[in-house]
Amino acid sequence: MGERISSFKDLRVYKLAFEIQQGILDISKRFLREERYALTDQIRRASRSIGANISEAWQKRRYVAHFVSKLTDADGEQAESQHWLDTAAACDYIPDDQRKAVLEKCLRIGQMLGTMMAKPEKFCQQRSQPSVLSPRSSVIRCNKKCAA
Repeated sequence: MGERISSFKDLRVYKLAFEIQQGILDISKRFLREERYALTDQIRRASRSIGANISEAWQKRRYVAHFVSKLTDADGEQAESQHWLDTAAACDYIPDDQRKAVLEKCLRIGQMLGTMMAKPEKFCQQRSQPSVLSPRSSVIRCNKKCAA
């Protein structure tokens, strides 16, 4: 993680998730019309949720448990996307080579998310919160000017 990350959009995992989302959108446009509210809707929602959960995790990185929870959700969505890709291939809606290419990207996202979840401290903001009971806390500390 040597590059500067100022937004979730800078994360390689997010960029890959967005790429998958757009690829699945293009693939699903060729599904049968009768699948519009079934398979098409499911695969699009799952693929869109990967990046959405990564972006939410990034915004919640002040709290490690929230960060990991949202990354876990993103990992679940990439696994669901795999399921729907396999379903689409079984229905002969997409060629096997396309399915495999997208599945490889899903697996890569799973690996990247796994690394982030295993070492959240590399991504989370660890700001110490001042305790109201601590004499060092700026909340109750008083210098000579305010004591007078």
